[in-house]
Amino acid sequence: MIMDNEKLQDLKHFVELCKTNPSILQNPSLSFFKNFLESLGAQVPPSVKSEKGEEENLDEIDEDIIESDVELDNSDTVEPDDDPPQQMGDSLSEVTDENRDAAQLAKAKALDAIFEGKFNEAINHLTEAILLNPSSAILYATRANVFIKLKKPNAAIRDADAALKVNPDSAKGYKVRGMARAMLGLWKEAAKDLRVASMIDFDEEIAEILKKVEPNAQKIEEHCRKYQRLREEKQLRKIERNRQQRQAEAKAAYEKSKKKEQQSEHEASDPDSASDLSDGKLIGIHSVSELETKLNAASRASRLSVLYFTATWCGPCRFISPFYTSLPGKYPKVAFLKADIDEARDVASKWNVSSVPAFFFIKNGKEVDRVVGADKNSLEKKIAQYAG
Repeated sequence: MIMDNEKLQDLKHFVELCKTNPSILQNPSLSFFKNFLESLGAQVPPSVKSEKGEEENLDEIDEDIIESDVELDNSDTVEPDDDPPQQMGDSLSEVTDENRDAAQLAKAKALDAIFEGKFNEAINHLTEAILLNPSSAILYATRANVFIKLKKPNAAIRDADAALKVNPDSAKGYKVRGMARAMLGLWKEAAKDLRVASMIDFDEEIAEILKKVEPNAQKIEEHCRKYQRLREEKQLRKIERNRQQRQAEAKAAYEKSKKKEQQSEHEASDPDSASDLSDGKLIGIHSVSELETKLNAASRASRLSVLYFTATWCGPCRFISPFYTSLPGKYPKVAFLKADIDEARDVASKWNVSSVPAFFFIKNGKEVDRVVGADKNSLEKKIAQYAG
């Protein structure tokens, strides 16, 4: 049998509640479900007392969300019955007029027994009637009502389900199932059944039961909404923390790369080594005269010079800078120069730099090529072309 979408959503919320607070499965009204889980090999965590005497979940997954207890009126709930399933008739079998009449006689005997308070005897007569006429929803619903009187809600639910299978519009089927679910503390489900029963065929008894069931059901529904909201808020906080962490890591990596470049530039621009090309190092350029010194040194050594123009505010520059910083180690006989257009304005002006990043390839003091933009492949391809 496939559950309708609303029931599936209710079941989903209940399972989520069990995941976040398994201790609720220790509730006597849910022992049937706990037994079912354990029969499948599941281990239900026990509840323990903290130093303050509060129950704590041993397998808590939402450390920063404190779930408040729901105060419910469970005064009329009972322990679930675990008797073997009662006899059910074959609803597809053909019922003769003779069997239908016999079933009515058995039902009449059952009603007499109910009037005298002989409920077990009434169950026997109704079972006889059901076997004679299994296509009667009212017989299942009547037997379910007797199981309610015997405080056997699980048996009552089985009969109510059978009644609703025969007649999906059975008001009595919904009513007795709602009553049985209320006895088990299944307040949301009980309220739903009783509301349907009331819409089909209103009676005062349903109204009285709903007066107790609905407050509990509403508390549970509000509790589920509140906890779901807390979970969603926690998830949003987690996403934001992850975003901030990634942002911080990216910033740290950039600062580390920038510091390394600055250190390399400082070493390269030391006055004692101004004319040294610093093989395998990136050379910082801060003035036209400094650039000319480096280019002249490269020309005397017949080396290729690559002049990189950048800016601190340039996004593509931040993307390609780590790659450019790694090139001196790969091409130690190429002079890799770097100038910030805001710090070395005279250099940028002399070379007519209009956009960054820009890379100028210079041999023997003359520009032989250039690359504009953060194109790693073109940059390295031209280095290999002119460095030979």
